[in-house]
Amino acid sequence: MDPIRNPFAPGAGTPPPELAGRDELRATLHIALERAKIGRPAKSAMLVGLRGVGKTVLLDRIREDAEAAGIHTVRIEAPEGRSLPALLAPQLRQALLRLSQVDAAKDYAVRGLRALAGFASKLKVTFGDIEVGLDYEAEPGLADNGDLEHDLQALFEQIGLAAKSANTALAIFIDELQYVEEPQLAALITAMHRTEQRKLPVVLVGAGLPQLRGRMGNAKSYAERLFDFPEIGPLPPEAARQAIDKPLEDEGVTIAPEALNQILDVTQGYAYFLQQWGSHTWRAATVSPITASDVSAASLTAIAALDESFFRVRFDRLTPKEKKYLRAMSELGSGPHRSGDIAACYRAEVSSLAPTRSSLIGKGMVWSPNHGDTAFTVPMFDAFMKRSIPGDDWR
Repeated sequence: MDPIRNPFAPGAGTPPPELAGRDELRATLHIALERAKIGRPAKSAMLVGLRGVGKTVLLDRIREDAEAAGIHTVRIEAPEGRSLPALLAPQLRQALLRLSQVDAAKDYAVRGLRALAGFASKLKVTFGDIEVGLDYEAEPGLADNGDLEHDLQALFEQIGLAAKSANTALAIFIDELQYVEEPQLAALITAMHRTEQRKLPVVLVGAGLPQLRGRMGNAKSYAERLFDFPEIGPLPPEAARQAIDKPLEDEGVTIAPEALNQILDVTQGYAYFLQQWGSHTWRAATVSPITASDVSAASLTAIAALDESFFRVRFDRLTPKEKKYLRAMSELGSGPHRSGDIAACYRAEVSSLAPTRSSLIGKGMVWSPNHGDTAFTVPMFDAFMKRSIPGDDWR
């Protein structure tokens, strides 16, 4: 096949040629954003799921849908080690500057920029990584107490008032939200609660690993009433077929049913893996229709590519103790696994492994679906660990 015409897009957040199986959720959030725009109550949402299910792609598509509907948006990714105020401040400034161009909203937007000036200057003492341009002098007493929870509420109120005056809404999109520290997460939840109480058109759409739901509940007990938490999982079989079949069809290529079934089996319906196998299968095939032998050949190169990129980049961040813990988990299978069973794999005391488990949760490598259970956040990572650390010497 012509490599230039390869339709598949395996990458971090790279939009696939066919976004299959997500229409219902897109429609639900479209309704919520449109309701916010006309001043009706609208529930914010947190998209939760494992790595590789397509959360980032979906978040960006929902943002595109919102922009197309005339809703103002900001997009943030929350990496480890950055404070939430540092991430929010520059993006909120941009949103307020855009809203200030609307005559009806100008006064509220300018007051929002004054609030941002007070917010940034006072909180810079606590969060030294805040860097934002200031367009107006701070207004004394407005979002300048130096307390994140109080000041973020005041700032969000001003932004909500500006958006309301402009007959629009502001949608804040935050990816990798599980990395935000719980006190800062609590402040964000409180600010969203305040805008909801005041019926202001501010909507938060976040995305993160499955532990995000529990972390938000720990931060504020009412979080589960304030947000919806749609679970983004593997694509159902028909949607997974569409994700492979439609891009091929658009290129005038067909695939044998047994070959397509083979891709679905090996990828388990995970969006990122579907793109990897689709791309490598295209490269392996020479003619249409694509056969099962083409998929078998592609599987060798697809797994090698995943090992060197998707899996390896996470593996290389681990300490020797963390690698040993994950290797023990992989010995038991894909999971989830009881902490006692993991410890028994290499004759360790459960209590001695608690710090390692906690560190792995902090790094986003594992999560706890139930008390005492541990599961991988990265699909197929158990097989990768066995390939990377073969045999029994690791014990």
